[in-house]
Amino acid sequence: MEEHRERVVLIGLITNAVTVEQSQEWLEELAFLVETAGGIAVKSFVQRLPMPDNKFYVGSGKLEEIQQYIADNDIQIAVFDDELSAGQLRNIEQTLHCPVLDRTSLILDIFAKRARTTYACTQVELAQYQYLLPRLTRMWTHLERQRGGIGMRGPGETEIETDRRIIRDKIALLRKRLKEIDKQQAVQRGNRGKMVRVALVGYTNVGKSTIMNALSKSEVFAENKLFATLDTTVRKVVIENLPFLLTDTVGFIRKLPTGLIESFKSTLDETREADILLHVVDISHPHFDNHIEVVEQTLADIEAANKPTIMIFNKMDAYPTPLETNDEEEAFVTLEQLKKSWMNRSKYPAIFISALQKENWDELKSVLYQEVRKVHIQRFPFNDFLY
Repeated sequence: MEEHRERVVLIGLITNAVTVEQSQEWLEELAFLVETAGGIAVKSFVQRLPMPDNKFYVGSGKLEEIQQYIADNDIQIAVFDDELSAGQLRNIEQTLHCPVLDRTSLILDIFAKRARTTYACTQVELAQYQYLLPRLTRMWTHLERQRGGIGMRGPGETEIETDRRIIRDKIALLRKRLKEIDKQQAVQRGNRGKMVRVALVGYTNVGKSTIMNALSKSEVFAENKLFATLDTTVRKVVIENLPFLLTDTVGFIRKLPTGLIESFKSTLDETREADILLHVVDISHPHFDNHIEVVEQTLADIEAANKPTIMIFNKMDAYPTPLETNDEEEAFVTLEQLKKSWMNRSKYPAIFISALQKENWDELKSVLYQEVRKVHIQRFPFNDFLY
C-alpha cells in the first residue's frame, strides 16, 4: 500500500535582497526538501515585500489567500522558506489553522530521519532542542508516529519536555556527551597516522557518495535525495601504489541552520583537517555556480578554505543539450564551452566526469594521484620507491 504523503504548500518572499529568479530557485529546492522529508509540495505562494513582515512573514492579505487555499484543497502543512520567530509561528498558525514549518525545522526533520549512528543522532537531537527552546508554546503533535509525515521528529514528537529548565538541562547533557565523543573522534583521527587525508565536499545531492563508492569500492549509502549522507565515512583508497584516506561528509545547503553547524562541529573537523578537498559540483543543475558560492562560503565559515582543491564537475551525462532547453533568449552554453571556461578561470584543477557512467574516470584518478603525491612527498621525502 502506498505510504501516505502529507500535502504541503510553500511560501516565499521576493525582498530587496532577493531576485525573482533566486526566489524561484529556493522554492524549487524547498520542494525537494519537502519530498525528501516524505511530503508533496502542491502549490507555491510568493509575495514581493521589502522585508519579511514581523507579524505574519507575508502580508495579512496574502496569508488570507493562503488560508483559503489550504481550506479548499486539503492541505496538511504550510512550509516557509525562511526561519520564523516564535511570534510569527504562533500568529501564522492561528490564521492558517494547520501546522507550520520553516526551512530550519524541515532540514532538522530530514537530518533526524537520516541520522544512523549514535553520534549523528546526538548531534541532530542537540540542534532540535536548540531550535525547540524558544518555541515551546507552539509545538504541534500532528506527526505520524510510526511512518511517513514531515515535521519535527525526536524531541518534537512528544509533549513530555515542555519546561524550559528541562530543555536547557537536556541541551547541557547533549553537549557534554558530544564533547566526550569528540575526544574519541580526535583520538581516532590521530591514530590514522600521517596518511594523506582527502575530503569530499560540495552541495547536497551532487554525487559525493557515488564518487566515494567508486573510488573506495565500498557501499556508502547513495540516493537522489537531499542529505542522503549524514554520517561521516572514512575509507582507505589506493591509486596505483599510493594510499590515502578518503572522507565523505554531509552536503552543504544555503540557509543551513546555525545550530546544525554547531552540532556537527566534529563532523566538519574532518573537512578542516583534510590535506586536499574534492569539491564536487552538479554540472547539470541550472544554478550550480550559486552552489559553488554557498560551499565556498561555508568552507570559509568553518575555516577550511584555501586548501589544495580539485574541482570535480559531476553528472556531465545529465547536462542538457540545446534541444532540451526551452529558453530561446539566453544563449545556450555547450558542455565543451563550459569546460574551457572553468579550466581557464579556476585556480584549482577542474575535471568533468560522470561518476555514474564512469566517464573521464581515469583522468580523475590521475589528477587525484598527482595532488596526493605532492602532499605525500612533503610528508615522506625519503619514500622515493613509491614514485
